[in-house]
Amino acid sequence: MSGLAFVHENAEMLLKEKQHFLPRWFAIVFPAMVELAQETGFDVADNLNGVLSHGEELVDDYHYPPLLSYLEALSTTCDIDREVIAKYLSEDGSLFQSPSATAQAFMVTGDDKCKDYLLSLVQRCPYGVPAMYPMDEELIKLCMVNQMQQLGLAEYFNEEIEEILSEVYWTYEKHEAEMRNVNLNPQKIYKDSLAFRLLRMHGYKVTPWSFCWFVHHEDILTYIENNSGCFMSAMISVYRATDLMFSGEYELKEARSFSRKLLEKNMVPGCEEDNLVMIPNLQEVAEHELSLPWIARMDHLDHRFWIEANNVDALWVAKASFYRLSCLQNKNLMKLAVENYKFRQSIYQNELEELKRWSKERGLSDMGFGREKTTYCYFAVAASSTLPHDSVVRLLVAKSGILITVADDFFDMEGSIKELQCLTEAIQRWDGKGLIDHAKIIFDALDDLVSDTAKKHLHQEGSDITENLQDIREKLDGKTNLVLLHLNRSRQGEIEDSIAYANEILDEKKRELLKLALIDDLNDLPKPCKLLHLSCLKVFQMFFYSTNLFDSNTDLLHDIKKAIYIPPEYQIHKPVKPLLPLFPSKLEKKYSKTQSHLIRTFKYQSTRNFIGQHFTRTTSRVGYEKMVISPKFKLCFA
Repeated sequence: MSGLAFVHENAEMLLKEKQHFLPRWFAIVFPAMVELAQETGFDVADNLNGVLSHGEELVDDYHYPPLLSYLEALSTTCDIDREVIAKYLSEDGSLFQSPSATAQAFMVTGDDKCKDYLLSLVQRCPYGVPAMYPMDEELIKLCMVNQMQQLGLAEYFNEEIEEILSEVYWTYEKHEAEMRNVNLNPQKIYKDSLAFRLLRMHGYKVTPWSFCWFVHHEDILTYIENNSGCFMSAMISVYRATDLMFSGEYELKEARSFSRKLLEKNMVPGCEEDNLVMIPNLQEVAEHELSLPWIARMDHLDHRFWIEANNVDALWVAKASFYRLSCLQNKNLMKLAVENYKFRQSIYQNELEELKRWSKERGLSDMGFGREKTTYCYFAVAASSTLPHDSVVRLLVAKSGILITVADDFFDMEGSIKELQCLTEAIQRWDGKGLIDHAKIIFDALDDLVSDTAKKHLHQEGSDITENLQDIREKLDGKTNLVLLHLNRSRQGEIEDSIAYANEILDEKKRELLKLALIDDLNDLPKPCKLLHLSCLKVFQMFFYSTNLFDSNTDLLHDIKKAIYIPPEYQIHKPVKPLLPLFPSKLEKKYSKTQSHLIRTFKYQSTRNFIGQHFTRTTSRVGYEKMVISPKFKLCFA
């Protein structure tokens, strides 16, 4: 009886202490458990029931799932009319897709539709039924795609992802008008914001109104804010969707501000866990999203974060249990993600060593002045995107960054006016005769880079782009400072006003570039080239978002080690097997096949030099095979 003694001594105190942090389902189910215990003869204090009260209507616009979906757990003092139950039965005979609530409804009403639903479910699930049935298959598929992207595995499942998103987009277009409703359903907000983000990321034209309609309903905003703990998963999804904001989408701006406020409010110990999506380390995930915007985060390091957090989005089941899908908590999937990350690290390590040799042989790392940023430049291009395993492109961009840094420092702090003029004229005529010392080193390195790139393009594409690459000009007049220009025009203004003005312009330009990079059919650039421009934007945001990390010799060292050298730390939790066969067997087979291929390749390639190798994806999209460079493509680092 020691257990009952503990209940008598501590239950009321603990419940009162945690009353405002208890999940909604607990406040509904616990009183019924106390009542059942009393009916079976256990001496449980009567006053425990009084500690919790939910004060809801059986069905309203603000609670999902509604109170009536807990019919089997409601107190016997709740005299619910049979007609009320019958009113809310679905066409399939279920009561809000809850088998247990439907069973109780059948015992109360004797409705044949309830009986048919239960019999069908028992036949389909002979070893036990799920807490909710049927589940939203489209949401399950979206969570699978999301998981692939978070773990850095999307490149191996392009065909499957495109098929899923094509189906989702078809549904989106068909039911777009129906999406703009005022039914406050956290699951729907979560699903629609997730679909918006994935579809937009893959080039589909979608409207933010599909998920952020609630920003113009004050009563709904008030309710969400007062019950913010129940909307954490939905708000994280909303906030992540607003990362992909285009110009003029003011509703996304409002949704971002609102969701951020709620997430910051709930980043405290003991906050309530919603029963939509179970996110391990919820506060860590929220902090990860809020501390640095997606546009300033490196994709490669993001993949590491999700691997180590092992956030598998255990999917919504509502009521008092969680339903972990094998497609999201698959042990082989996690192993594949880890091996893929380590495989990339092995490539990056070899390429960085080759880049250091090139920089030293060309004299760029021993100039004796300015910034030596060989590792920084390579880290930026390697970690910023999930482009194909293309060494040529990564090394071209990294070498360009190294050269630009050295040339910038030479023009800013080292070269005399005569030396700068001689170097500029040499580049204009593309002839290094007469150059000496630092100017000669810079020109020779540039000439070597152009020649090497042109040869590779000639070999791969059959055309000579030497003249296109030589069409580069150095500016002697420096960089125009937009802040100072604005301050000079508004002589009575403050520097803070000019900074805010410049930031507003830059934010608008970033949104324009984001749209051009993501949405298909807006220009004739191949998709990989557009994504490379997006990667460059993310690199600059990473370097200069809140401070100048590029000029620091230490601030990025830890990230560089995690990206290139230190293997990810992870723990694979034992999954709870699902009650329904929700995981597509063909994807399961592809997981195993891809993992085996990746491990074999990793072991084989780890002893080889990757430089000059062209690593292709398991499945490729149109345009990737012509990734190296086009005559119209120019690097823009200045």
